Amino acid sequence: SSVTGVQTCALPISDQIHRILTRVQKPARYVGGEYNQIVKRKQDIDVRVAFCFPDTYEIGMSNIGMRILYGVMNEMPGVWCERVFAPWGDMEAEMRAHRLPLWALESHDPVRDFDLVAFTLGYEMCYSNVLNMLELSGLPLLAKDRKGLEGIVFAGGVCTVNPEPLADFIDFFSIGEGEESTREIIECYRAAKRQGLSKQEFLREAAKLEGVYVPSLYTHTYNPDGTLAAITPAPGAPARVKKRIVQDLDRAYFPTKTIVPSTQIVHDRSNLEIFRGCIRGCRFCQAGFCYRPIRAKSADTLCRQAIESLEDSGNSEITLASLSTSDYRELEALADGLLRYCEPRKINLSLPSLRADNFSRELMLRIQKVRKSGLTFAPEAGTQRLRDAINKNVTEEEILSTCATAFSGGWNSVKLYFMLGLPTETDEDVIGIAELVYKILQVWRENGSGKKRGLSINLATAYFVPKPFTPFQWAAQITPEEYLRRVHLLQANLHAKCVDYRYHESDLSRLEAVMARGDRRVGKALLEAHNLGCRLDGWDEYFDYEKWLEAFRRAGLDPDFYTTRGYGVDEILPWQTIDVGVTTNFLLREREKALRSESTPDCRTHCNGCGARRLSERGLCDESPAV
Repeated sequence: SSVTGVQTCALPISDQIHRILTRVQKPARYVGGEYNQIVKRKQDIDVRVAFCFPDTYEIGMSNIGMRILYGVMNEMPGVWCERVFAPWGDMEAEMRAHRLPLWALESHDPVRDFDLVAFTLGYEMCYSNVLNMLELSGLPLLAKDRKGLEGIVFAGGVCTVNPEPLADFIDFFSIGEGEESTREIIECYRAAKRQGLSKQEFLREAAKLEGVYVPSLYTHTYNPDGTLAAITPAPGAPARVKKRIVQDLDRAYFPTKTIVPSTQIVHDRSNLEIFRGCIRGCRFCQAGFCYRPIRAKSADTLCRQAIESLEDSGNSEITLASLSTSDYRELEALADGLLRYCEPRKINLSLPSLRADNFSRELMLRIQKVRKSGLTFAPEAGTQRLRDAINKNVTEEEILSTCATAFSGGWNSVKLYFMLGLPTETDEDVIGIAELVYKILQVWRENGSGKKRGLSINLATAYFVPKPFTPFQWAAQITPEEYLRRVHLLQANLHAKCVDYRYHESDLSRLEAVMARGDRRVGKALLEAHNLGCRLDGWDEYFDYEKWLEAFRRAGLDPDFYTTRGYGVDEILPWQTIDVGVTTNFLLREREKALRSESTPDCRTHCNGCGARRLSERGLCDESPAV
């Protein structure tokens, strides 16, 4: 079990851990030993990385970004990256009772013994898990209390575009895409370790790397009204930290030989990332702005990667992953190439993130020969006026036409996603959701084939959360009371029995907004929440809103300051040190167009000058009209 290379059998674990496993749910979460996990000889290693996903094994092992960076780091000579996941409550209780520190799956060594402790942050409600995992590891929670060069804690992921709520706890943040920057960070650490630098000296060297933000090098001061007065960088620290991107996805690392979980995970299939970015520019969508510029892989590269991944894993399903799969230029050629492999082997090819304005019945009929799944669309708003305001760029006619095409092809179920509380939304827009649902039902009655089975409409609404680096980053979130009023208004106008309506609870979305747009002072509330026992907040079984309210009271903070207050367009924003490529002037222009319910053409039709092209070596997006 100590040889370099792929691990093929379970590692031995201590008797104490073995006894605990008999008393917890899903023990496979905690033992490792999966096919394709990477185990190296410690005598060959000079940098060890504990790669922490702040949620359960089933969620973390479904994350394609974690799989990519796990492979990137383990390709480096002398570096061993191991996985760490948040324990479920039963395991945490046993660990605390037996005083067992959090361990890494590959070696079962304690996290506190590693050189670097890396977190990936994909969802704001995982922040309490970060603190809990640090405590379970035996590491000091506050960055200022971790003195040496060992146990340096850093974080990456989309949430780091506003790193400030975690600034007190994380030594540095990796902003943007990590395939190249992670290698540079590790080499910087390796050099610091070899030269015997202090922690602060290492952090100053790391801050010289493009895409690295060291919060301790910046001072935040506040006005009497609580708004930010200034963000002052230390001498030598950049005024703004520009995110990193991968220029050529065809040449970028992608794991085709990846870990096969020993227990079922959320996305128990192969995932194939086809491109990054999105041509659409929906004004509520943080990912659509933060992943620009648009870069795509070729169909030939994707076919090769898909087949290699399926051959190695034995999975019976593969999903094409992107923000808007049907916008991939070579989609039909890619689907044809994959189907030649998948169809005779009974492998299901799944295309999520389809849009109603370019749905192809012929394509869907071809790819669903193995298994026909339901249709999922996200109109987001119930009226055309509001869809124009959020720049959804899909019309009611396109939605109904797409449904007619699908129903005539044999589909009898559809999932619809909307948001409540979008800027400029009125009661007419809320009722418009019910009216659109009724029109879809009418379309099924006119076009449904073989009506032995009735139509099933699963309708879901979410409480709108304004996010940084979107045109709505300044917007006020509606109050929880107003959100529930709109929920009940919608419910009162839904009359068809075939509609199953579910809505997101307001408490979690309000807290998400605080974490998404919070400043450094939110870290005090986060620490208080941790002391009150908050963790696994993304799970209904553990989320306790009253504890969070108490944490804000103890920290002397009002959540409304970050939610219903909104932000002034001239106000210094907590995340202004970060540069994701999209300019503030562009976001302000889009904000004004939203208030006028005026749409913006997609990137393929017209370059709208968002600013992200300056991040590309060619000065272009792959979807620019000039390409």
